[in-house]
Amino acid sequence: MPRAMEHQHPQAFFVRGPSAFARLLLFAALSIALMATDSRLHYLIEIRQGFVALLQPLQMIANLPTVLYGNVREQMVSHQTLLEDNRRLSLEALQQNAQLQHLRALQEENDHLRSLLGAAQSISQPAKLGEITHTGRDPFTHKVVVNLGSQQGIIAGQAVVDGAGVIGQVTRVYPFSSEVTLITDKDLAIPVQAERNSLRAIAFGHGRDNTIDLPYLPANVDIREGDVLVTSGIDGIYPMGLAVAKVTRIERTPDSPFAHIVCKPAAGIENHRQVLLIAASSAATPTGAVISSNTKPSEAARHATHKP
Repeated sequence: MPRAMEHQHPQAFFVRGPSAFARLLLFAALSIALMATDSRLHYLIEIRQGFVALLQPLQMIANLPTVLYGNVREQMVSHQTLLEDNRRLSLEALQQNAQLQHLRALQEENDHLRSLLGAAQSISQPAKLGEITHTGRDPFTHKVVVNLGSQQGIIAGQAVVDGAGVIGQVTRVYPFSSEVTLITDKDLAIPVQAERNSLRAIAFGHGRDNTIDLPYLPANVDIREGDVLVTSGIDGIYPMGLAVAKVTRIERTPDSPFAHIVCKPAAGIENHRQVLLIAASSAATPTGAVISSNTKPSEAARHATHKP
């Protein structure tokens, strides 16, 4: 009896199965098979969407502290920003009101002086709002095309401006579009005068970059860097007083009787899309005058009056 009991083996406490490495290979192969099947048959899309829908409330609860913190912080920052903007805008409004009152006083004084001198009041010329559709394809010319043409009453020779100053002049008109030559083009000239001392000259585009030149001015001319040039209005095309450019560089050499004056245009020639096309006055000069693109600098210089 004891010998029979010696052949009995106790049962194992843990049931041993496949090894961990074997299970890893099995589940990896199963995962790859499921991913490949899902990528082709898309049978798990609805199950995945169902799980996402079930987990959505849990995600919202988990993200609730972060969302509340962000909302409170945004509310505080927005409140502080609004207070600062309110103070800044109030200050700017006060300053602008003071400037407006000053400008009104100057306007009234100007009107009074004009009435005393018997000068006729300036008549504002009508203008139409246009939009630049594309630029010229020739890299050696500075031209743009606007979406107004002869059907909208546009004619060649009209001045083109934006909110900062003069852009150029209409040089070619089509039924529904017009070609505008910019003031930086080497073939366009515009009569200008300096605001500081009313010095008059003819400005020509440089052509190779976004600058304009004042050629044929003597080396001892009274002009300085920083002087603002505006339209003189003597051509009848550009209204008087529109900003044209600012003098940025003056070069004087002993071997030349003329000064080399370079100016930067005031208008956003390459930035803005909306422009104003100003109708020419009845006394406007013909296309072959100084403002024409066919006028040479030497011819225009003979018409310029350097002193008022």
